[in-house]
Amino acid sequence: MTGLAGRLRAAARATARLAGRVVVFARRRAVAFNELWKHSLQFRVTISTLALSSAVVFVLGMVLQNQITERLLDTKRRAAIEQTQALADTAARELVGIGGESPDALHTRLQNALKKIATTSSSRAGSTAGTFEPVLASVGRGQSDTDPVYVGPFNSVPERLRQFVEADHLARLEHTVDENGVRTTYLIVGTSLMSGASPLQLYLLFPLTSEQTTVSTVQNTLFVAGIVLLLLLAGITNLVVRQVVRPVRQAVAAAEQFAGGDLDQRLAVVGEDDLAKLAVSYNSMAASIQNQIRQLEEFGGLQRRFTSDVSHELRTPLTTVRMAADVLHASREQFPPGLARSTELLVDELDRFEALLGDLLEISRLDAGVEELSAEYIDVRPIATRAVEQVRVLAGTAGSAVELVLPDEDTSAEVDARRIERILRNLLANAVDHSEGKPVVLTVAVNETAVAITVRDYGVGLRAGEAELVFNRFWRADPSRNRRTGGTGLGLAISQEDARLHGGVLDAWGEPGHGACFRLEVPRRQGVPIAESPLVLPPPDAVSEITLSPSSVAELHPAPEAILADPAPDREEVGQ
Repeated sequence: MTGLAGRLRAAARATARLAGRVVVFARRRAVAFNELWKHSLQFRVTISTLALSSAVVFVLGMVLQNQITERLLDTKRRAAIEQTQALADTAARELVGIGGESPDALHTRLQNALKKIATTSSSRAGSTAGTFEPVLASVGRGQSDTDPVYVGPFNSVPERLRQFVEADHLARLEHTVDENGVRTTYLIVGTSLMSGASPLQLYLLFPLTSEQTTVSTVQNTLFVAGIVLLLLLAGITNLVVRQVVRPVRQAVAAAEQFAGGDLDQRLAVVGEDDLAKLAVSYNSMAASIQNQIRQLEEFGGLQRRFTSDVSHELRTPLTTVRMAADVLHASREQFPPGLARSTELLVDELDRFEALLGDLLEISRLDAGVEELSAEYIDVRPIATRAVEQVRVLAGTAGSAVELVLPDEDTSAEVDARRIERILRNLLANAVDHSEGKPVVLTVAVNETAVAITVRDYGVGLRAGEAELVFNRFWRADPSRNRRTGGTGLGLAISQEDARLHGGVLDAWGEPGHGACFRLEVPRRQGVPIAESPLVLPPPDAVSEITLSPSSVAELHPAPEAILADPAPDREEVGQ
């Protein structure tokens, strides 16, 4: 018993594994079919046509089969009834005066009449009813219903047909008889014979074997014809759809190559039909777009060359003006107060003009794509520290403290130190300019794939939609505000391009009255994509600070004097 139970368990496990494989296979086939259905117009049209055609062929086949079967049976029924009526007259003449005989004598007369019926039937060659088996039976006049006198296969006649015939009706019935395991369907026609004192019944059993063979042949013919028709329809549909889909696929491939930069890609024009018109229209559109792209490239090149040339040409007169302004500025104590102040303003504006020329030259090189990344594997923390030191004076003038949050682990990455430092300097200067005297926090974080740096201020913030505009050239959130940094309006645009050169990203977040946060992400290794940012944006305090009062904000971010008095162990502060 234990061995039998083990075999049963093994068989159950094998069946479960087989069922699992079948389910997995079916699921994979379903997924593949779904993908093909979604991506192939040719497949969808072919399958849809095949499904609809199958339904139509099935309906037509059923209608034809039913019509043919009904016609065959109707012809058989009419001929069988006619032959039954004719043979009933013959049997009635043969059995005239029957009655009162013993069962044996009655059986003899019925048998003689049955032979006469068979002889008469063989002489009627023109009958379309076909062969039959006659039955003569006598029920009544001292004979019980359970023990009738009959000749022929009387037991093959169903009881319900006998009841109709006993009521003096001409009746017919299709009935299947099982004889020794062989099933035969008969068309049985019965009628009563009033030839004497004893009521007689005549039944003719017409086998429907030939009709069933004919119907089976028709079914097979319709099935094969339907399959062939469906295959032909599928092939024709596939061919027709392919003639339409193939040019569309060629157009898609040409459009993809065109979008990839192959502006000379065109479609072949064959014939003068609608697809040829589509190819002509596409070629005209592609030529127009190519012409416009080339014009824009030429215009952009001219613009970049103009900016670069103007910047270079302005350097010589600017140097001369700078030398004269320096002389005047050195002697400003000898001038009247108004003239001395004008000299100071002249020097300040010259400083800004020089910075603007430098930014114009830098961004023109970035636009031209000639800038290269001088990357080396270095620690980012000293770069952040230098950037904070460079804005120390500016932060002190604005009354803002700059907090530096550095991680303990190594933050080495393959970066261009000069560009990263310029990005951080621009972000810090921008944050100080909009901090409204509140602290500015620079945070550095690292993970396996990226180094992230955020610059967070708690000043005026950004309105909805301005986070995407801050990197536009010469864009200002509020032109009426006085700027402390004297920026050129190109710093954030250059910073974004520097981040792009590193394969990183520079993005922004802000809310009115709750400050802004800029995040720089660069990969630790060039060519290795960033999997996840070490710092989130919006910053963690963005949601909670919306509900805080100004006093709570002051408690979270104390004044610069408090920061300098009791600095946190993991922060470096530069303030007033």
